[in-house]
Amino acid sequence: MKSRSYRTATVIARGGIRTWSFTIVLLLAALTALASPVSALAATESIKTDPILVLAYYYIWFDPTSWDRAKTDYPLLGRYSSDDRAVMQQHIRWAKQAGIDGFIVSWKSTPTLNRRLEQLVELAETEHFKLLIIYQGLDFERKPVPVEKVASDLNYFVYRWANHPAFDLFGRPVVIWSGTWKFSTEEIASVSERFRDRLYILASERNLEGYQRVSHLVDGNAYYWSSVDPETYPGYEEKLQEMGDAVHADGGLWIAPAAPGFDARLIGGTRVVERKDGETLKRELAAALSSSPDAIGLISWNEFSENSHIEPSERYGARYLEVLAQIRGLPVPKIGIFDSDAPAATGAGYGLPMIGAMVLLVIASLAAIVWREASRRKQPADPGKRDATDETAADML
Repeated sequence: MKSRSYRTATVIARGGIRTWSFTIVLLLAALTALASPVSALAATESIKTDPILVLAYYYIWFDPTSWDRAKTDYPLLGRYSSDDRAVMQQHIRWAKQAGIDGFIVSWKSTPTLNRRLEQLVELAETEHFKLLIIYQGLDFERKPVPVEKVASDLNYFVYRWANHPAFDLFGRPVVIWSGTWKFSTEEIASVSERFRDRLYILASERNLEGYQRVSHLVDGNAYYWSSVDPETYPGYEEKLQEMGDAVHADGGLWIAPAAPGFDARLIGGTRVVERKDGETLKRELAAALSSSPDAIGLISWNEFSENSHIEPSERYGARYLEVLAQIRGLPVPKIGIFDSDAPAATGAGYGLPMIGAMVLLVIASLAAIVWREASRRKQPADPGKRDATDETAADML
């Protein structure tokens, strides 16, 4: 098994330069605006440099009847099945046009989901697109699946897909274990000790204490926080920063969350986070970047039950792909009739000239200190109560 220091070096080599390029520009905007996060958000509209990896959570649960349950918006591609190869290919091409580097695929081993994942893997290879897995460790009633099932499913994943180039984004496949907070450390250890020489296993803990409980058993953390309202949640940015610092102190991978909005009332939730025509997404991306992530986990491509989707839809059109592309410094995505013979999208160039980046790095460090201190002074002590559907996808069909 490779050491954590090796893993960290790999992450820096693959993404460090472009991470700093984007973060430096954002932090300089914050300094100019006297450490105002809101002003920093406005500056994202003019950023024309490629940020760190953006990975969108992606769901392959859909059948045509899925759209009859708890939906207030529908895809522009129609009420599709996740078996539809043309739909999957169009998703990948649209995502690439908007600057998304890969999908974090929700999966557990069933004949249907295995068939769909196999199809997605084939398309990802053709389109030069990357994949991670978020393993659904909780069932529909939010109870943990037997740990023997977790181990069996991961064994199947390793056997079938671990060597596929679509999963080599960080040097070896990344599997996020959803619901780790419902498993004992003994249960997590029984799985992680078996697979950590072939996979990076990330926890999905929701706070610093939860991560620290399992940190010695995992290779990092991916926080699925879909329902936070950055306008009303005290200590939002600071919480992400503290979690990111803790993960990196252990040499792990940190995937920070960002979402365009949230509304899960049709599945029992009460929280609504307004989209504000893209301003919520911009603010959440800025908060995620302030935690120095190895990647941003964008929530989500197609979670229509929680209304966190950015897939082009009847209600929003391609607005949220446009917002993301604008932040990434890419042309506005072309959303038209699917053409299977169209050339695949290509990535944009990365980074700033090295000398300029070194100068900006010094200024950015000062900006980060000012911004964090200003945020701390403004935050009240009580973090408030979160929605019952927080931090997990609800669309397990």
